Amino acid sequence: MRTTLAQVRSYDRSVQLLLVNQFTINLGFYMLMPYLAQHLSGTLGLAGWLVGLVLGVRNFSQQGMFLVGGTLADRFGYKPLIVAGCVLRTVGFAALGLVDSVPALVAASAAAGFAGALFNPAVRAYLAADAGERRVEAFALFNVFYQAGILLGPLVGMVLTGFDFRFTCLVSAAIFALLSAVQIRALPARKADHAVDADAGDRKSVPAQWRGIVRNRAFLLFAMAMIGSYVLSFQVYLALPLEVRRLGGEGEFGTAAVALLFAASGLLTIFGQTRVTAWCKARLEPGQALAWGLLGMGLAFVPLLAATVVPVPDEQVGRRLLAALPPTLAALLLAMGTMIAYPFEMDTIVRLSGDRLVATHYGLYNTICGIGITLGNLLTGAALDAARAAGMSALPWLVLFVLGVVCAAFLHGLYRAGLMATMAAEPASVTAEGTSLLQRGEQVEVAGNSPGMVGR
Repeated sequence: MRTTLAQVRSYDRSVQLLLVNQFTINLGFYMLMPYLAQHLSGTLGLAGWLVGLVLGVRNFSQQGMFLVGGTLADRFGYKPLIVAGCVLRTVGFAALGLVDSVPALVAASAAAGFAGALFNPAVRAYLAADAGERRVEAFALFNVFYQAGILLGPLVGMVLTGFDFRFTCLVSAAIFALLSAVQIRALPARKADHAVDADAGDRKSVPAQWRGIVRNRAFLLFAMAMIGSYVLSFQVYLALPLEVRRLGGEGEFGTAAVALLFAASGLLTIFGQTRVTAWCKARLEPGQALAWGLLGMGLAFVPLLAATVVPVPDEQVGRRLLAALPPTLAALLLAMGTMIAYPFEMDTIVRLSGDRLVATHYGLYNTICGIGITLGNLLTGAALDAARAAGMSALPWLVLFVLGVVCAAFLHGLYRAGLMATMAAEPASVTAEGTSLLQRGEQVEVAGNSPGMVGR
């Protein structure tokens, strides 16, 4: 932890503030969201489909609007979008605690979701720009602060919700209000370095910019390959808790075992991320690290696959061990795979963008992965139901394992083909229509040939 804090202090104030901001954003978000469904169905007495509607609107307004948020950040600067997102989330979260009509709840949920679409691409693009050559390490630190917020938020929310969920909403809103004020005062203004490069065609209309990004074949292939990583990592929230409760029951043990999943993966990231990134950066090229990370995430489901051949014990102790240990090991391996891949993933997006319209690229990337997560979770849920009905408990874990292996192989293929190489930043490399050298069939050269230099 001392090493992590020393690394944080080595960056400029803007990067330090962005790291703290992300911790605070996740703290405020996760102290509220895990308990919203119970408030809507219990306190307000809404029907299940209405609860799903309110929660779904938030997810759709965030995932579906990432591209818009990224485009606005590249047009108007990163700081205004970060501040606007935090202000809008202040309003949305406060409203969730104060209103009780369905239209008002839907509007508040949409505002809270759109807020995330405004600040998420802007934060990542700002961090990439100000970290410069050290952005891989900066994104490793970013993940530490990100996970710390996820870990602490539900614990704070549990205490506050014990008094009143409305109090939780107001405290969360106050956190975002304070965060807005701090950023207005302390966060330096920052525009994209090439946001208004007329020679590169960045003054074109928004649809023209989007068409240029869509024609970036390497970027789109990379985004498609990385969908698998998000589907796999999301199983900490879906398949693993369901498996714990299937064997361990819905009582106190099941709740504690699920909490152990989140605590184990979060703590591993907080204390191990910077060391893992330093090790990978010294020994692997970015494409190799990404492929190994995806492979590790696929291997995370091997313990669950192996557990299916073990007869379920009749005694309570044995059943609880089977319910807790394989999912916890899977959660740790998923965290390790994410730790390997995430910093290089964020860096690769910047490189494949040619360092132009970076926030827009992040926005489209998040939208693509968000759609993939939704479809992946629907299929995973269907596979879990079908496997239980057919008595084939190994099927979901086998499918998830194969998904990790296939995505890792796909990423390795992109790396070997040179499609994840650094794109040149000169205007010649991107035409006014956004067509890259790669798309014209010309050779793209990797900047530097040693593992320590690639990706800087």
